[in-house]
Amino acid sequence: MKTKFACADFTFPLLSHDQSLQLISLLDFTGVDIGLFEERSHLWPSREFKNVSRSARALRKKLDGLGLKPADIFLQMAPDFTAFAVNHPKSQRRRKARDWFLRTLDYTAECGGRHITILPGVHFEVETQADSLDRCADELAWRMAQAKKHRLVVSVEAHVGSIAPRPSLAAALIKRVPGLTLTLDYTHFTRIGLPDSSVEPLVKHASHFHVRGARRGRLQERFTHNTIDYARVFKTMQKSNYKGWIGIEFVWQDWEHCNECDNLSETILFRDFFRKMAG
Repeated sequence: MKTKFACADFTFPLLSHDQSLQLISLLDFTGVDIGLFEERSHLWPSREFKNVSRSARALRKKLDGLGLKPADIFLQMAPDFTAFAVNHPKSQRRRKARDWFLRTLDYTAECGGRHITILPGVHFEVETQADSLDRCADELAWRMAQAKKHRLVVSVEAHVGSIAPRPSLAAALIKRVPGLTLTLDYTHFTRIGLPDSSVEPLVKHASHFHVRGARRGRLQERFTHNTIDYARVFKTMQKSNYKGWIGIEFVWQDWEHCNECDNLSETILFRDFFRKMAG
């Protein structure tokens, strides 16, 4: 398994975007996970998509100048998970979500990226879980067909609050949508008390990987208090011949206690831990 390490640009939100990219380069990462998070990241899709080609070329120029590659483009259309969920019951919301996804495809291709992460959708309580899941599968299948035209890889992140908050549900969703992959983040499962062994079957479906500390009750935790056995995780990735990037993904926001870590120090600790295992 060839290891490639990335760091998220949204790990350092108090810096400007240029400063964040410069820091990631100084930390000797070769890849960067780009967050297109409406109203809560450096790059808002509503702004970037006003002129997709110009914005993407500008990003590519910055990355090239720093020796960085776009490891992943992560689209989130609103600060919450439901407003523009891919499976929103309102067709108007779904149309806008499709439109922004198509723009993300163009943006990713133009900036030199090969991988896109999106959220999988949620269960809307006005309907059954099955109905919400059916609409998710339909919408994600449509996205896979569009991504195939661009030869881009698309994944979903099974996360706390999503329609796939547990490994079994994430696996079921992947099974229903041929070609769909996972941006795998153990922390969302660790937070609800699940053991690493319950997550391992998902590794073979992963095309991107998020790493940070976590423990039961905490989605983000310091290296010293982390309970995920990342040595075991890395061995599982090797056995599966994982080919994607390993992205160190600490976030800093007032949600799930995610503003209580020293992101710079923790990023360095996890970077060095994985580098040592990779040899």
